[in-house]
Amino acid sequence: MKIVFLELHQWEEKYLRDRIDASHEIVLADDVTKVPDADTVSPFVYSKLTAARLSKLPGLKLITTRSTGFDHIDMAECARRGITVCNVPFYGENTVAEHTFALILALSRKVHEAFVRVRAANFSLDGLRGFDLKGKTIGVVGAGRIGLHVIRIARGFGMKVLATDVKQDHFWAEVLGFDYVELDELLAHSDIITLHAPHNKHTHHLINRRNFDKIKRGAILINTARGGLVDTEALLIALEKGILAGAGLDVLEGEEAILEESALLGDEANPEKLRMAIQNHLILKKPNVVFTPHNAFNSQEALERILDTTAENIASFVAGSPKNVVS
Repeated sequence: MKIVFLELHQWEEKYLRDRIDASHEIVLADDVTKVPDADTVSPFVYSKLTAARLSKLPGLKLITTRSTGFDHIDMAECARRGITVCNVPFYGENTVAEHTFALILALSRKVHEAFVRVRAANFSLDGLRGFDLKGKTIGVVGAGRIGLHVIRIARGFGMKVLATDVKQDHFWAEVLGFDYVELDELLAHSDIITLHAPHNKHTHHLINRRNFDKIKRGAILINTARGGLVDTEALLIALEKGILAGAGLDVLEGEEAILEESALLGDEANPEKLRMAIQNHLILKKPNVVFTPHNAFNSQEALERILDTTAENIASFVAGSPKNVVS
């Protein structure tokens, strides 16, 4: 079987070769359409597997994405063609939760501003006063595996916790000491709002211009989930009006345009993409915004878990019992 890996680092290639049957051919590519005879493709989140690209792979049988989310894959086209799609459902629950608090602490104690100031040989404390997390209320939007880790850490800081989720586990609510509420109530009472929901048609722009007005004034927004959960224009307005005191972002809507600005050149047919890129630049320039480049998952341990599961997905598919199948 010919397996094409996209967005793969050198050490990851070696790690996978030690875990995938040597009878399979492993190919590293930057463009999946350059390997039309691929049987399996393993993308990461920035490799868009659209219907047009999939049409260039007539023999494709399996897509095993090295991520939990699969919104970068045209699932309808895969279903039409009978292509099996697998993901990595669990790998970074604690990893992403820890990064969430790295962003929270950077904002609450103005670590990023202090760092820049000290690098300029300025040791003044003016404007660097932060606030305690103890006693503050954190609102967790999406209390799944990552969200529950966030709640555990928050309780360790002595924070009050509100959570909203379409599925409610009252056992964990009692054990960890948090309350389930509706989204509007969470927005109104949370000092810190952190997003851990999947991005789909139901959650697109979950945080938007309509409900930004319901947010407790001076709250902080954290997003380590998917950029599409937040309306970019609404976020910019909320920061400029002081509705939000700050934002800690590991993801942005349309972030791929920031990573590859050359893709915007000559893109006259899509002014929306250009507008969003400009808004994102305005957001990132603000001193009360901390941004990391989709890095929340990026620990050595989490990456190894991703690769282990990907190798298992391939082996189980070959054995006729595919696992971690999504639809």
